[in-house]
Amino acid sequence: MDLLDTLPEMLQRVVHLFPPGVRAFLRRIPVLVRIYRWLRRGRLSRERYVFIGLATGAIALGVLSTMSQAWFPSSAVVLTVLAGGLLLRVRTLVALLVVVAAVLAVDSIVEGYRKVGPGVVMVVIVTAILAIMMARNREEIGVQGLRGEYMLLDLRDRLRRQGELPPLPAGWDSQVVLLQAGGSSFGGDFVVSSCDGKSLEVALIDVSGKGTGAGTRALMLSGAFGGLLGSVRHDRFLQSCNAYLQRQRWDEGFVTAVHLILDLATGEYVVESAGHPPAVQFDAGSGTWRVSTAKGVVLGVVPDLRTQPERGLLRPGDALLLYTDGLVEAPGRDLDAGIDRLLGEAERLVPQGFRKGAKELVQTMAATRDDDCALVLIWRT
Repeated sequence: MDLLDTLPEMLQRVVHLFPPGVRAFLRRIPVLVRIYRWLRRGRLSRERYVFIGLATGAIALGVLSTMSQAWFPSSAVVLTVLAGGLLLRVRTLVALLVVVAAVLAVDSIVEGYRKVGPGVVMVVIVTAILAIMMARNREEIGVQGLRGEYMLLDLRDRLRRQGELPPLPAGWDSQVVLLQAGGSSFGGDFVVSSCDGKSLEVALIDVSGKGTGAGTRALMLSGAFGGLLGSVRHDRFLQSCNAYLQRQRWDEGFVTAVHLILDLATGEYVVESAGHPPAVQFDAGSGTWRVSTAKGVVLGVVPDLRTQPERGLLRPGDALLLYTDGLVEAPGRDLDAGIDRLLGEAERLVPQGFRKGAKELVQTMAATRDDDCALVLIWRT
């Protein structure tokens, strides 16, 4: 017999630690009898193991509280309730709450009303409500315990790795900065890229909205758009993204994008825009920034997307800046004024070095607004 199969017997031994009168009282409670029989039925599952452990812990705390309220106050049972909210399903959690209620009832009989007063009861009730809400949310998504948090962490890390540009050959460098609204790990701005050593293809996508609402759509689109990048012709990428969104029939806002194809041998590039803020190029010869004229309709609005791409050339010392509207748009302010402010701040990048100043630029521009912000900077050394 497995050692864990003996846990019901161990639970019964713990109950025997109570005085005879208390044990007789517990045996008269039908719910506790049903819980005990459920534990003895068939082989124990993982959830039964957890339940037995938490129930045993609650009973042990109840016994210890009768010995020393200073070290083991009656309110300590809330720890088992919190753990149950993280690890148990709602139905099993309710059974644990019955055990906790029985422990508190016994403590109130043994220790008196002053030891288990309304304050302790209120703390346990509020904790139980929170635990049930946590258990119900996990049950709805089909994930128990802390695995849901681990899944979100894994998704966040994958999205961050996807946002990193691939290594570029000698003579080129890049910097990507993503800053989500409210310090969230998920947002509506993301980057997909591909590099074969000869050319670099980058797309900066902005899903309308901010925070987790836009983040869930961005997670889905990052996989879809990342699969399209490099698998369709360069001049068909935005059209393919638009066709994908048309099939989704979303009613939740819109999606803008800017798409760059850069020849790493010559420095020639083509930039396309789908309702996105214009890219800007830094000309090392004149020391000025020039705004791109590429235009296009936002993705997913019209079935046949048409864009007006722009061609250019990056010489040694030149740079190309892609960004999302979170850096330049603000209520009551014209977009051109926002771009002018961005370029004014971007002039500080040159003496500091592009790599050092890019993150500072995003933080400066995002300081006055609560929105997702992203910046992609590519320069030729």
